[in-house]
Amino acid sequence: MNYSFSDKVSRLQASAIREILKFTAFPDVISFAAGNPSPEAFPTEEIAEITASILQSNPVAALQYSISEGYSPLRDTLKKRLAEQNCFNARTDELIITSGGQQGNELSCKVFFNDNDTLICESPSFIGSLNSFKSYNANLIGVPLESDGICVEKLESALKANSNTKIIYLIPNFQNPTGLCMSYEKRKYVYALAQKYNVVILEDNPYGEIRFDGEHIPSVKSLDTDGRVIYVGSFSKILAPGIRVGFVSAAKEIINKIVICKQVSDVHTNILAQMICTQFMNNYNLEAHLEKLRAIYKRKSSLMLSCIDKHFSQKVSVTRPQGGLFIWADLPQGYDTTAFCKRAVEEYKLAVVPGNAFLVNENDKISSFRLNFSTPSDEQIIKGCEILGRLTKEWLENEN
Repeated sequence: MNYSFSDKVSRLQASAIREILKFTAFPDVISFAAGNPSPEAFPTEEIAEITASILQSNPVAALQYSISEGYSPLRDTLKKRLAEQNCFNARTDELIITSGGQQGNELSCKVFFNDNDTLICESPSFIGSLNSFKSYNANLIGVPLESDGICVEKLESALKANSNTKIIYLIPNFQNPTGLCMSYEKRKYVYALAQKYNVVILEDNPYGEIRFDGEHIPSVKSLDTDGRVIYVGSFSKILAPGIRVGFVSAAKEIINKIVICKQVSDVHTNILAQMICTQFMNNYNLEAHLEKLRAIYKRKSSLMLSCIDKHFSQKVSVTRPQGGLFIWADLPQGYDTTAFCKRAVEEYKLAVVPGNAFLVNENDKISSFRLNFSTPSDEQIIKGCEILGRLTKEWLENEN
């Protein structure tokens, strides 16, 4: 049979990350390509205790249908925590639990976009969100990143040139894929631009709680005085990604629409998982757990950076993140990193992700690639950086 797929689906392509991850199924491949939390970061014993307690004391509630807005005790706990971070205003805002932060981004786009409305995002940006936006026929405009975040001059130029812009999508904290953090000055400037051009900001913050160096920077949502910032968070990086629990804090009118769209998508997020998150936040030491995560990722980031400094060609420059899970590497301009990454995995058994996978148009050329330090073991980081270092020297110093 010849299948006639929808135009929206036909536009989508398989993530380059997922294609490279296929190689990681082989036991001899070292992967710097994933974005998973470290295996040592999971509070497995605590989750086992909580799950057993729930299924013993309240099994029906954990296994029954529930409301689309989310488990009320979890929502109340999150509202209190977010209010302390100035990311929730009880007078004007509401909160919904989603199936991971990814669904929060997707539903936010769904409630705003008509075909060919414009979304402006950082370039590069998270491929999962980009595909979500493409699925609604959004016109995506990528704006280059600078060391302190999105280039505000080019952002304003894009806003001027696209009067149908609905959303500015940002990952201000330890951005995926670059690991960069947006300065407070730029956060204020971007918010002012959103007011000037009457657009919504979608602030994606999966990594903000795992800052391991530097000073905390207030969120864009903390600047919100007129209900134009949608704040998306997640338990994926701070508890466990497999439980698929995220949340959205935004103006009540926006959340009301997201609730309707979620009812169409999956009725509600897994209730047992929501109950686990609630009990972990209320009955265990969340701050001590976060400090443990920060220590793990600081150590692993420092290890990878020291190995890069030792083994990589000096022609390669890298970001030095203060949080999150990623390091961004730049080869000199003109080098084909898609070919570089393909050779790394096929010949050297080392998986990294080419930078063009994170662009609005994956066919564009970019001389960069992403490294993940959270997933591999310390031994794999040491061995993998030595292998990759040899390839950078061969690629940059011998062949060209």
